[in-house]
Amino acid sequence: MNQVKDQYEAFPYPERDPRDEARRLITGSPSHPLEIDHYLFAGQRDWSQPLRVLVAGGGTGDGLIQLAQLMKQAGKPADITYVDLSRASRKLAEARAKIRGLEGLKFITGSLLDASDMGEFDYIDCCGVLHHLPDPGAGFAALRAALAPGGGLGFMVYAPYGRSGVYPLQEAFGTLYGDMKPEARLKAARKIMAALPAGHPFKANTNLGDHHDSDAGFYDLLLHSQDRAFTVPDLLEVMAGAGWELSGFTMPALYDLARITDVPGHLTAAEQMAVAEKLRGTIKTHVGYAVPAGEGRATASGRNRALVPHIKGADPLALAQAIAKGQSPKLSFAGVTARLNLPKQTAPLVAAVDGRRSLTQIAAKAGADPIGMGALWGKVEAELAGWGMLLYSSILR
Repeated sequence: MNQVKDQYEAFPYPERDPRDEARRLITGSPSHPLEIDHYLFAGQRDWSQPLRVLVAGGGTGDGLIQLAQLMKQAGKPADITYVDLSRASRKLAEARAKIRGLEGLKFITGSLLDASDMGEFDYIDCCGVLHHLPDPGAGFAALRAALAPGGGLGFMVYAPYGRSGVYPLQEAFGTLYGDMKPEARLKAARKIMAALPAGHPFKANTNLGDHHDSDAGFYDLLLHSQDRAFTVPDLLEVMAGAGWELSGFTMPALYDLARITDVPGHLTAAEQMAVAEKLRGTIKTHVGYAVPAGEGRATASGRNRALVPHIKGADPLALAQAIAKGQSPKLSFAGVTARLNLPKQTAPLVAAVDGRRSLTQIAAKAGADPIGMGALWGKVEAELAGWGMLLYSSILR
């Protein structure tokens, strides 16, 4: 792990300036509280109870800052522990938290493989780390050992097809420059990249941009000494071996084979996702949530009318207006372009979503009868949840 640690001491990733916290909050997946509730607690978590969190391999702090800030804004208690190998990364994460006035955070310099020594956690964030371990399965197992009963994991690992062209370059640079210091490796690799042939698979891959963003991004993408990508079958296998099962990907539409072609009846759900991943060809990361294997814990669903829906990434009123006009708003995610297609009759339901009303209350406000509400809301859920835009949580109540 010495080369990995040296990399993140020299180039903390992602590159962040703590002063930027005064003007913006970086949000994303995993570790948004709405997602945590939706995928791990069926949209029904008791938010009066402190959420015990481990941010495992927290880097420069994006996941940590997002979760701590949103919990603070919602007025909900959380006990958050951050651990990372890199002191330079930890320093940046601490500085960002200080500027935001986020208190009560515990910072540890160490390995996520020792997670069970740090406590027992309701939620574990591990974003962009497990694929850099010598044995990712050991990482998954270590996190499982630190999980409290009823808890779950939010993860991101690399996927191969959307990263085409990366691994031949990593291998070549490793052979040429593996013994150099990080700064010298970066300089030498940049010189080669400037003259890379136009037909190189990496040049043709429009899904990747980290190498343009910063030195840290270039190094993490193309000079990492320990990096592997997981297909869907790879991921499910390593998770199962460590006692986890997939709760759901944050953008399930990308893995929905039925959105691409007719689905043969002999394919299992896992096989369908594997085929969809190959046909998409643009998925560069798998982002999702996991729960202990065998628990049969379901994600939140509108079949429970007591749940509170949220629309993430769009203004419900503006979206409802577009639907009422018969428009199909355009969406772009992970190299995929799609359009939302919802009947005009769903517009009043969408307009009533405010993060506080339950589905029963939404039906009453929209004047929908129970039977009609079920059919219409089913269309809303199928369309919006597929793109990670509809989540259930009572956190704001």
